[in-house]
Amino acid sequence: MDCELHYNAFAQVTTDRSKVFPKDMEAPPGGVDDMTRLSYLHEPGVLQNLATRYELNEIYTYTGSILIAVNPFQRLPHLYDTHMMEQYKGADFGELSPHVFAIADVAYREMINEGKNNSILVSGESGAGKTETTKMLMRYLAHLGGRSGVEGRTVEQQVLESNPVLEAFGNAKTVRNNNSSRFGKFVEIQFDKTGRISGAAIRTYLLERSRVCQINTPERNYHCFYFLCAAPHEDTQRYKLADARSFHYLNQSSCIEVEGINDAEEYLATRRAMDIVGINEEEQEAIFRVVAAVLHIGNINFAKGKEVDSSVIQDDNSRFHLNTASELLECDCNNLEKALITREIVTPEEIITRTLDPESALASRDALAKTIYSRLFDWIVEKINVSIGQDPNSKQLIGVLDIYGFESFKINSFEQLCINYTNEKLQQHFNQHVFKMEQEEYTREEINWSYIEFVDNQDVLDLIEKKGGLIALLDEACMFPRSTHETFAQKLYTTFKNNKRFVKPKLSRTDFTVVHYAGDVTYQADHFLDKNKDYVVAEHQDLLNASSCPFVASLFPTLPEESSKSSKFSSIGSRFKLQLQSLMETLSSTEPHYIRCVKPNNLLKPAIFENTNVIQQLRCGGVLEAIRISCAGYPTRKTFYEFVNRFGVLGPELLEGSNDDKIACQKILEKMKLENYQIGKTKVFLRAGQMADLDARRAEVLGKAARIIQRLMRTYIARKQFVLVRRSTTHLQSFVRGTLVRNLYECMRREAAAVKIQKNVRRHKARESYLLLQAATVTLQTGLRAMSARKEFRFRKETKAAVHIQARWRCHRDYSHYKNMQRAVLTYQCAWRQRLARRELRNLKMAARETGALKEAKDKLEKRVEELTWRLGLEKRLRTDLEEAKAQEIAKLQETLHDLQLQVEEAKTMATKEREAARKAIEEAPPVIKETPVLVEDTEKVNSLTAEVDQLKALLQTERQATETAKKEHAEAERRNEELMKKFEGAEKKIEQLQDTAQRLEEKATNMESENKVLRQQAVAISPTAKALAAYPKSPFQLRTPEIVNAPNGEVKSSPDVTPISLNLKELEAEEKPQKSLNEKQQENQDLLIKCVSQDLGFSSGRAIAACVIYRCLLHWRSFEVERTGVFDRIIQTIGSAIEVQDNNDKLAYWLSNSSTLLLLLQRTLKTTGAAGLTPQRRRSTAASFGRVFSGIRASPQSAARPFLGSRLIGGLGDLRQVEAKYPALLFKQQLTAFLEKIYGMIRDNLKKEISPLLGLCIQAPRTSRASLIKGSRSQANALAQQTLIAHWQSIVKILTNYLNVLKANYVPSFLISKVFTQIFSFINVQLFNSLLLRRECCSFSNGEYVKAGLAELEQWCIYATEEYAGSSWEELKHIRQAVGFLVIHQKPKKTLKEITNDLCPVLSIQQLYRISTMYWDDKYGTHTVSSEVISSMRIMMTEDSNNAVSSSFLLDDDSRLFRVTSSIVSLPQ
Repeated sequence: MDCELHYNAFAQVTTDRSKVFPKDMEAPPGGVDDMTRLSYLHEPGVLQNLATRYELNEIYTYTGSILIAVNPFQRLPHLYDTHMMEQYKGADFGELSPHVFAIADVAYREMINEGKNNSILVSGESGAGKTETTKMLMRYLAHLGGRSGVEGRTVEQQVLESNPVLEAFGNAKTVRNNNSSRFGKFVEIQFDKTGRISGAAIRTYLLERSRVCQINTPERNYHCFYFLCAAPHEDTQRYKLADARSFHYLNQSSCIEVEGINDAEEYLATRRAMDIVGINEEEQEAIFRVVAAVLHIGNINFAKGKEVDSSVIQDDNSRFHLNTASELLECDCNNLEKALITREIVTPEEIITRTLDPESALASRDALAKTIYSRLFDWIVEKINVSIGQDPNSKQLIGVLDIYGFESFKINSFEQLCINYTNEKLQQHFNQHVFKMEQEEYTREEINWSYIEFVDNQDVLDLIEKKGGLIALLDEACMFPRSTHETFAQKLYTTFKNNKRFVKPKLSRTDFTVVHYAGDVTYQADHFLDKNKDYVVAEHQDLLNASSCPFVASLFPTLPEESSKSSKFSSIGSRFKLQLQSLMETLSSTEPHYIRCVKPNNLLKPAIFENTNVIQQLRCGGVLEAIRISCAGYPTRKTFYEFVNRFGVLGPELLEGSNDDKIACQKILEKMKLENYQIGKTKVFLRAGQMADLDARRAEVLGKAARIIQRLMRTYIARKQFVLVRRSTTHLQSFVRGTLVRNLYECMRREAAAVKIQKNVRRHKARESYLLLQAATVTLQTGLRAMSARKEFRFRKETKAAVHIQARWRCHRDYSHYKNMQRAVLTYQCAWRQRLARRELRNLKMAARETGALKEAKDKLEKRVEELTWRLGLEKRLRTDLEEAKAQEIAKLQETLHDLQLQVEEAKTMATKEREAARKAIEEAPPVIKETPVLVEDTEKVNSLTAEVDQLKALLQTERQATETAKKEHAEAERRNEELMKKFEGAEKKIEQLQDTAQRLEEKATNMESENKVLRQQAVAISPTAKALAAYPKSPFQLRTPEIVNAPNGEVKSSPDVTPISLNLKELEAEEKPQKSLNEKQQENQDLLIKCVSQDLGFSSGRAIAACVIYRCLLHWRSFEVERTGVFDRIIQTIGSAIEVQDNNDKLAYWLSNSSTLLLLLQRTLKTTGAAGLTPQRRRSTAASFGRVFSGIRASPQSAARPFLGSRLIGGLGDLRQVEAKYPALLFKQQLTAFLEKIYGMIRDNLKKEISPLLGLCIQAPRTSRASLIKGSRSQANALAQQTLIAHWQSIVKILTNYLNVLKANYVPSFLISKVFTQIFSFINVQLFNSLLLRRECCSFSNGEYVKAGLAELEQWCIYATEEYAGSSWEELKHIRQAVGFLVIHQKPKKTLKEITNDLCPVLSIQQLYRISTMYWDDKYGTHTVSSEVISSMRIMMTEDSNNAVSSSFLLDDDSRLFRVTSSIVSLPQ
């Protein structure tokens, strides 16, 4: 019957109803982790689930205990880092997301706990990722049980390092994969009794030997041939190799190079890998000689000989390759030629030699090449096994099988038959295992399963391996010389004509089809006979055994005489069948685990999921067969809670009054009248189709409920619409009426305004007319008055101008006459003075010629030189106070300059006065002739004054030059002074060094003096005169002080052994026996101290008594200042023995308080600068040892000690003095710091151990019965459920409170307490957040509410503990807080990526947000996760991060490192 399927409004498909399967509409958007939990277990459902998860980069999916791994074709490093391994370590199977580590962990735990050997079978077609999956398994097993192997390399590392070698010689390019393994590999990892890896072995199966001689386009031969042809020039010359295209075994295919593979680099990498696995240079040389020889053998061609059925070497090129091959194999060339073209037949009478025709010679050549390469590969595997090493005493192992998957090509030959035969065998084993798992689950659930049918493929195996089967007939055909592939095919047609698993094609005489479990495969029998022959030709064996190369000879050892004479036939098929039987026996003796690798597309590109390709691989991998086995029984399995939660709507009245989900399930199924279902202990098992019936009835019930809801909603919407219309009508009427009234009011207002405007306009016009008339009148009056005034002004102005012109003319006339007279007088005076000056010049010239003038000048110059010499000497004598002299000189010059300026001013003033007087005299004198003498006399005075001024200026210039010279001399003096200062600083440094040396010598002398003082005290103590002082001894150790005995508030925890100790001490002191030596007395005192502090002395006023007593004794004995003492070691041993019991938190807290108190006292007392007095070697070691401990301690010790020791300590510790600490004291301080950090770590780890089991319960909300949430009992059930939800969180809070009380009771410093809880909250954050990311069921809305409620409990605890003790603990939960906040927000699809990353979750990385977004599902309101655009943006950003080599791990790391306690002391408040 046909049905129509509508995809959308434009597309529809008509198909058979039997091909239409129901779809689970309530399936999670991200798929399910385990496909057995699918509501409808059928092929489309499985395929849809895998495609959905693959789109989200969830490449692993369970099908029961089977893991399906889809190759992502991209790097996903976050799935395989150390954090992920730690998460899966010890986790229950199915607790976390599916992963290859979970399979390895289950196998390892079963081996350790149950003592069973386990095996992991990794299968899949070429390119599905089998090899990478095997590597991940090896890495995880190494993480669990790895140990160091040979040369520091672990066993698993050696196995992984062997992969490049095996891939070079056993992998090749095929149609589907560029690096396909052409052999099967079974790795046995051996473990010792403690679960550590002790050895390993690699077993290989069915190397594809025919590939050496025959390849097709676009395939390639084995990688090693191409690597060797691309080797460096000296290597190719040594092996006489050329381009790969020149060799017959390589040029049969047009594919010589592979994109992404550099053959030259891979050759060097292979050589390095061979070095790593233990293959030395000689062996490597021999290996590649053999590989090159195989290539040369392939180029040997033959032609017909002169005799019948004979052959000879074809040409010189073939002869060259023959000679080269014999050189490389180090065998005789003639014997090699003879072995290729002749055969020896051994008869009882004689040995007959017959020749081979060219075709037979070519077959002999190929047989030799295949045999050599096969033996070489076996030798490499054996060498790797010897290098790795096996443990003969191992009783436990885990085997990892990396085997080829089912193959079906256009042309299928003998290799495909063997591969598919292997997969048939493994499929039978797989079916039996799956059926066994089904039986175990049915038995565990206590249901009836006796009628379940099991589909077996034994008939296919009988067709292939049974006596008279395919392999047997093939061996029989190979033993007859006249057999051909046609006779072999006819034999098959005749033998299996009635076998339903064997089909003869209609249009072929040599093909045959086998009906495998994964589909029909048609094989071509053309080369079956040649590929099946496995015997080594005797001539080939003898030839290579006689090789002068030990390596080649070792590949072909001498056969025993019996086997060499025996003519028993050997075939690859028979040998492979034996190997497969051995493998199946090994697998049958182990507990199997299955990993099915799937290749999502043939393009080998990410994000492409081809449904047809994947479904075919699922069939070939047996996954669908496992589903069919499940469908034969009960394919749908739901827990009681899930069943009631989903189908409780079918009978809500049945849930009333019952809290048992099992009973509720029974009632619902009875009401639905279903048959053949089963109810187990924890699950409901439904037959195929019953789930669809229940869903159909559920959909009907929900449809009715939806229609009722729709009816009520439509009523509500109509009523709401009516009310809205009525309210709108009222509002509209009110608005219209208001508008009419407003219009009327506006009209009346406009009329009143118009009247008022008219009145004002008329008034305005009248006033403007009046003002215009007034202005015209005033303007006319003003013009007339101005005309009269201008006429009067013009008359007066003309009269005044005439008078002024007359006065100016008279003045000009008189002034011109005066100037003419003055010019004439000056001209006459100048002529006269010129005459006098010439006369004086002649006199001066005559005087200059005289000797006296020269001598006088010389004397002046000498005086000047003496003056300058004296001045220079004065400068040198006054160098020290040069600045003062300079200031005085400048001041003097300024005064002189000032005086000169005053004189100049006075002279100018006098000249001005004289000129005024002369002018007045000239004006007063009536005759002009009398003025001349006066003028001449005044002029002479002016000239003399001018000359005096010039002299003063010259003197001033001279003084300025002298000042400049003095400045230069001063700068030179300053330069010399700087040089002297540098010398002085160097001298000061030397003085400081000498003072430092002297100080050290003084300190050393002081130490010696103190030692002498102690020795003198010892001498006095043992002298006879000291007996008189025995009655008043001063013991250096006083156990009891008034402060200790009478401690306030009864805080002292006194020990009953303390009083007898003090009494014994008094008795010993009171004895009148001879005094013991000082050393014995000190030993006794130390014993008493150790015995005292071994007891729980308690606390006094919040201070640790034991720490104070130790400190007082050490200070009193001067133990910090001695070079050698044993008291420090004894104290450390006492503390170490006291904390041996790690579970006693009260004891640990007690010693944590004492250790911190004693460490702070030592910090206050010891001066670390004394280490400078040690020897250089000890000083260096001390600095290296204590640099970490005392880093950051630079504050005042007393200010640092105030916070938790107070101003006074027991026994008067308030006035502590600092002492010079020696090496033992510093070492004691370092050891005490180490013990403090150790005790701190023990307390923290104990707290972690207590809360770790509860954290696993706190990450997922406990499920409550739906039946308990009905009608009347709902309020009580909600209260009970709320108590159940927070029970685990309250347990954690209770544990935290207990630890806080213990630490506070022992007066542990608050900064240590806050650090403990800060790291614990960080641990809680890491565990909860990582669990949230690894478990899909935790990323739900209701679970987010549950975790949020629990975090609120922790927040309340932080408030209770106060910031002093909780510190920043609440801030450490930022990751889980933001993740939970993201889970419980509504409207996620409306949030943009920027809002999420900046506002909601700024701390979370893109990888973490992507993980949460893709795993989120709402089990409460049915909301969706973020939009697809946000998911795409996240994916792009993740791709960019991976390209930039940024760590893409989404898991957090638990940073539990010990912090530096002494560094934290500095940060204590003052």
